Amino acid sequence: MQPFTYYMPTKVICGRDCVLSQGECFKALGTHALIVTGKSSAANGALGDVLAALAKNGQTATVFDRVTPNPTVACVREGVALLAAAGADCIVAIGGGSPMDAAKAIATLAVQERTDDEIFAGGYEARALPMAHVPTTAGTGSEVTPYTILTNDAKETKTSITSPAMFPRLAFLDGKYMAHLPVASTVNTALDAFSHAVEGMLSRNATPLSDALARESLHILYPLLRKTAGELTLDERDALLYASMLAGMTIAQSGTTAVHGMGYALTYFYGIDHGRANGLLLGGALRLCEKKKVPALADILAACGDTLEGVCVTIDALLGKKEDIPRARLEEFAVRAMGNKNIKKSAYEPTEEEVRAIYLGAFGR
Repeated sequence: MQPFTYYMPTKVICGRDCVLSQGECFKALGTHALIVTGKSSAANGALGDVLAALAKNGQTATVFDRVTPNPTVACVREGVALLAAAGADCIVAIGGGSPMDAAKAIATLAVQERTDDEIFAGGYEARALPMAHVPTTAGTGSEVTPYTILTNDAKETKTSITSPAMFPRLAFLDGKYMAHLPVASTVNTALDAFSHAVEGMLSRNATPLSDALARESLHILYPLLRKTAGELTLDERDALLYASMLAGMTIAQSGTTAVHGMGYALTYFYGIDHGRANGLLLGGALRLCEKKKVPALADILAACGDTLEGVCVTIDALLGKKEDIPRARLEEFAVRAMGNKNIKKSAYEPTEEEVRAIYLGAFGR
């Protein structure tokens, strides 16, 4: 066995009404919380539960609910300014990947000043304001990762930033907040979680422990994938959320692969949801793994309990009609993708020609 390390300092609290029943855990974060969220958290009940829990503890809160999909540096700057004006000393993130990503960046930049040009340069110290995360989608797994992904307009893509301090102190998992999640959001976020578990096993940084987490995630998640296009029970929502967390724990150790690196262009230039972008490219990446005889593929399929063709058919059925992207644009994206660090992190490390083939195949070109 190759040497490896495992670090995941987040305390995970699962169960119905856990925000209210275990709300005293918020006390250790601070006295005044900046709540980073979008508009939907008020409707799904998550914001109300967090505010009630904080009030019961005697903590105060300021709500920053202007986070939009694929948060920008400007959005993060606005959050940092509000935090400073309010005198907040901790953060509670409520929502899907965008609020959680924004929260991590706000928590970090609040104590580590950076110019806009320096934000994506890396080299962050392990310092950030303490955070609790309450996911309201089952896909991103950001509640248990040390990454934030922001829109990088200078490079016309999305860029990941990381620091050990970006791990939230607490994660509260309750599927009830997803009871009325739209079908498209349910499908796209489930595809994101599926991609995390699969890519985690296809990463050169995979470890025996991260693979164990990924296999368990796939074992739970894959049978539920087809159901995401229809009605899900609350128990199934809970299971999706748990599997998403396991996939997040996977990539917290292994990182992601070429699929994520390639997907950013689809999101930046065409507004394709992140999870859907991954799903569009994942089948082609898996077929490339078969061609290159990547050993992890057999373990992935075994965890899913399906064949490669069966997995690809399942993904395609969820994706439905594909976007109309010109061939020339896809070829341009292939050139761009080769500069992404995730290419070399992939056990199936694709050449530019193979990246181009995945893009073209995803859109029938």
